[in-house]
Amino acid sequence: MKDEDSRYEAVRSRDARFDGAFFFAVETTGIYCRPSCPAVTPKRRNVRFFATAAAAQGAGFRACRRCRPDAVPGSAEWNVRADVVGRAVRLIADGVVDREGVAGLAARLGYSARQVQRQLTGELGAGPVALARAQRAHAARVLLQTTGLPVTHIAFAAGFASVRQFNDTVRAVYAATPSELRAAAPGRGRTGERPATPSAGIPLRLAHRGPYPSGPVFDLLEREAVPGVEDVSGPPGARTYRRTLRLPYGTGIAAVRERTGAARTGSGAHPGGWLDARVHLTDPRDLTTAVQRLRRLFDLDADPYAVDERLGADPRLAPLVAARPGLRSPGAADPEELAVRVLVGREEAARLVQRYGKALDAPCGGLTHLFPEAGVLAGAEPGGTLGALTAALADGALRLGPGADRDEARDALDAVPGLDARTIAGIRARALGDPDVAPPGADVPDSWRPWRTYALNHLRAAGELEHR
Repeated sequence: MKDEDSRYEAVRSRDARFDGAFFFAVETTGIYCRPSCPAVTPKRRNVRFFATAAAAQGAGFRACRRCRPDAVPGSAEWNVRADVVGRAVRLIADGVVDREGVAGLAARLGYSARQVQRQLTGELGAGPVALARAQRAHAARVLLQTTGLPVTHIAFAAGFASVRQFNDTVRAVYAATPSELRAAAPGRGRTGERPATPSAGIPLRLAHRGPYPSGPVFDLLEREAVPGVEDVSGPPGARTYRRTLRLPYGTGIAAVRERTGAARTGSGAHPGGWLDARVHLTDPRDLTTAVQRLRRLFDLDADPYAVDERLGADPRLAPLVAARPGLRSPGAADPEELAVRVLVGREEAARLVQRYGKALDAPCGGLTHLFPEAGVLAGAEPGGTLGALTAALADGALRLGPGADRDEARDALDAVPGLDARTIAGIRARALGDPDVAPPGADVPDSWRPWRTYALNHLRAAGELEHR
């Protein structure tokens, strides 16, 4: 939605389908909001529009306390796009700027820092530092309002270089001190609830837009679960998926609960929802990265309206889309792990975990190991296609992370000896999050582009195509 008059109509109707697609700010109040904000609609002449929360913050606007614009689902555009801006946004979301700086981001993209700055600022209204700052502010708010961590610990856990920088940013973004923000946590003072302690993990609501049929996603995760690394418990409709995570500063265990029920619709309603999650981290600096990896795994940044509109126009797919509106295409919490698993299958993956996986210092029930790193597997079992794939991952010839160039990754996969076209298609769809993959031999017309991955998921969910 590029036209500003159309954007204002979305604001006037409180249309939550556009939450995350753009933000609006009110010059008379100095506050920016999501399109679905329930506050009184401002006059058109007082409204400005921004592509990102970071751009609104950079223009001097503070986040609305009613609609929490910093907590909306990520823009589906950056989830899908394969160009340098889309890749950069995904890398920033993964915490690369906080860990490696703008120079590290630019090196991963293969551009100069100046080129990256120019492209992001030109398209999003904010450069990589501003985008990372907005993300740090959101991580700080989550930690302040959901954990009992000391404020000084939260400052560094959220990625700030100093407590002063943390305090200044929180005041600028939320018009409140960290202590005031913590005191304003939802439910505090009314229900008697206290923030979780670090040992209890960090409770999260992973927001999504539109309907989210969780059953097929949890069916897939349960079918694929590798013992030691993952487990799924509970009856259908109330399952909990848990897995271990290898993260930049430490390790983690994440639990995500299945959530049933249709999204609400109608004026003023939020046509979306969330998945309840809890993450246990050995180092809280990994919060942002852990959240983004869960979002990619559960495909929470998709735009189901765009997908359903295209696929629902096809006579073959129309009844399937009507039966499962918003069907997602699960990705990967660890792309390199996923690539190995697509190649070797569940049973062999379990063997690799037990033989080469790193044991957790503190196992949690059936979660005992991290999946073995590509370098470990390349050294331990160098022969065959598995050895060739893990060697390519270990030496960087094949990159599958959030900032990967999908065309380069496809070419690198084609170059791995013994890797067949069907396996490559599975890796592209899951590890790279490519929305438009068609395996060889599949009857997939071009009219399903650019959502062929989703179309095939509909066929699988309906039993018309075998599961990978």
